Amino acid sequence: MPNGLAFLSFVLITTFTPGPNNIMAMANASRHGFKRSMRFTLGVGAGFFLMIGLSVAFSVALYRAIPTIKPAMTVIGACYILWLAWKTATSSPGDDSTAAQNTFLSGLLLQFLNPKAILYGLTVASTFLVPYYHSAPVFVAFAAALAFVAFVATGCWALFGSVFRRFMTENHRVVGYAMGLLLVYCAVSLFV
Repeated sequence: MPNGLAFLSFVLITTFTPGPNNIMAMANASRHGFKRSMRFTLGVGAGFFLMIGLSVAFSVALYRAIPTIKPAMTVIGACYILWLAWKTATSSPGDDSTAAQNTFLSGLLLQFLNPKAILYGLTVASTFLVPYYHSAPVFVAFAAALAFVAFVATGCWALFGSVFRRFMTENHRVVGYAMGLLLVYCAVSLFV
């Protein structure tokens, strides 16, 4: 049986702390409103479900391959996050070029380029699930529960963005640069 407190702490801290998903959810909600940002948030939840499912299914093989694929995934993920940082920092509130970042598909695909999500999935699968459970229905239930937590976390960040939408719109340059810098920090922290 895994340590429940350690598992819960890891899940909550990892999903609710700033990362590409949460920052993009907040940025989308501040630009497009909470309701329109839900497409992205639902995509994050679906992507998390798939990521956890794949992590569980291939945990042993991926654990062995991590040393060879981690550097490439880190570089690809960092480049994508830097591109998101650039788009976030240089867009304005009415800028339709950010609409492509606010879709279900972009939220889903971000999980497969987001090193934080990939490492989270692998860590949860190899540390807390696979060693203790051996049933596909249990793995699916865990994947659904973790996807729900990710959905709630990004939803909270989106709600924050929509509540402070007016402030963020009036100060869009400063807010855009700040969110862009947070994304740059996310990208740089992958290598530190």
